[in-house]
Amino acid sequence: MSNQLPVINLMGPTASGKTALACELYEQGRFELISVDSALVYQDMNIGTAKPTSEEQARYPHHLIDIITPLQVYSAAQFVEDASRLIDAIHARGKTPILVGGTMLYFKALLEGLSSNLPSADSAVRADIEAQAQQHGWEAVYAELCQVDPLAGEKFKVSDKQRIMRALEVFRLTGQPITKLQAEQPKNQPYRYTFNNHALLPDRVELHGRIESRLENMWNIGFLNEVKFLIEKYDLSDDLPAMRSVGYRQALEFIQKSDQSGENYQEMRDKSLFATRQLAKRQYTWLRSLQESHHFKSYMTITQAQQDLRNCYG
Repeated sequence: MSNQLPVINLMGPTASGKTALACELYEQGRFELISVDSALVYQDMNIGTAKPTSEEQARYPHHLIDIITPLQVYSAAQFVEDASRLIDAIHARGKTPILVGGTMLYFKALLEGLSSNLPSADSAVRADIEAQAQQHGWEAVYAELCQVDPLAGEKFKVSDKQRIMRALEVFRLTGQPITKLQAEQPKNQPYRYTFNNHALLPDRVELHGRIESRLENMWNIGFLNEVKFLIEKYDLSDDLPAMRSVGYRQALEFIQKSDQSGENYQEMRDKSLFATRQLAKRQYTWLRSLQESHHFKSYMTITQAQQDLRNCYG
């Protein structure tokens, strides 16, 4: 008999209905939920992330929601550390963890492990890079990266500020390109878990309709006011990782414009819809890539998923 601990992964693109499925399983009383969502970690970012309400979270508690402010950074490595700790604690309570979300990078990091022995973040080095960017611009910082790590330069764009900073940070700390270290270093495989992977993959047309309905509701219940509140409370800027979340970047750009006409408002909404559809497209691509390396069941409809999950875990 295997000593590996069971973990249920419930994956899918945005607005696919995976959270509702996880909550349905939670009601059986044998599970706990862990959020796998890089936007839900942020406090006060509620409407634009489709975060479960306080009432929903009271009924269906999710770990790893509201754990940092929008000014802070949360990495895949931090997620793996936090999720592993929670998985072990949930098993110790005699329950099974359900990891549910759409941040495929986090799922990949948990399933495959991360490169070991890369240096931890260094606040002094990062401060130097940020100061360099403020003085000379991110184009100059990106040019330096291209010189010391051409492969990273090919992979990243000038707008990938966090990735550029991390790559330069690693080079300055080790004298080696991050791409070289990642290629050479072994992976930390989480062998103590047995992953049961499930993916909800609805038809694209149906998903686009669900996305449009979700965004329409988001605007109707005051998303723009939420972004204005965030700006006032945290003095947000567009270079923060939190503002890379779809919808927030477009709303922030709109609010910062002097011309907030109805035409520009509609343009912002159109951009948000396009960005959310692009996010879903990337999530499909991630899932296809993961499916090549890891077995998981996929479902076209919520009904199919409900029936199978009930059979598996009912």
